[in-house]
Amino acid sequence: MTRQGLFLTFEGIDGSGKSTQARMLAEHLQARGHEVVLTREPGGSPGAEEIRRLVLEGDPDRWSAETEILLFTAARRDHLERTIAPALAAGKVVICDRFADSTRMYQGLSRGDLRALVDQLHALMIGREPDLTLLIDMDPDVGLSRARGRQGREERFEDFGPALQHRMRQGFLSLAEEFADRFRIVDGTRDIDSVAGDVAALVSGALQQAGP
Repeated sequence: MTRQGLFLTFEGIDGSGKSTQARMLAEHLQARGHEVVLTREPGGSPGAEEIRRLVLEGDPDRWSAETEILLFTAARRDHLERTIAPALAAGKVVICDRFADSTRMYQGLSRGDLRALVDQLHALMIGREPDLTLLIDMDPDVGLSRARGRQGREERFEDFGPALQHRMRQGFLSLAEEFADRFRIVDGTRDIDSVAGDVAALVSGALQQAGP
């Protein structure tokens, strides 16, 4: 186990396989003796899970973009207080399926030019970024087809359609350039085990930098 916690996030368009890779990484690290907390956004704490149901169900136009940003920030604050920060303080590895970068994309760009508002609220109420963000990149049409065929899918955002997914892919790639110090891009078009191998290698390097 690492002496100091390590905060890892997975990002990518719907159907990119990031949730599967997050789970596989958690199993990989646990098998090597690390204490791991696998979590997700929106959600990851009781209060945040309640907000998740509000924002992921119903008509695509149920909330304004501004209201969505406030809801996601509230969920993230509860998640940070109750799950992420305590685990990191205890020296655990936190693996989160989506974090603030998804809000920067989905609410900050897809539903109006509100990126500045997202960043302002993030600085005010969250105040931290992941130590390492793994972007699972793939063709949006393939990803959306995968997403629509799975159980428990996030219908409300997927129902915005393929145009949104193409914009999101470009947005995530732009974020990877903007935050090049913490983003690593992984080719998600390959088989699951090949992707997982690259992910494990990247995280191994981050763990070595974090120290014993």
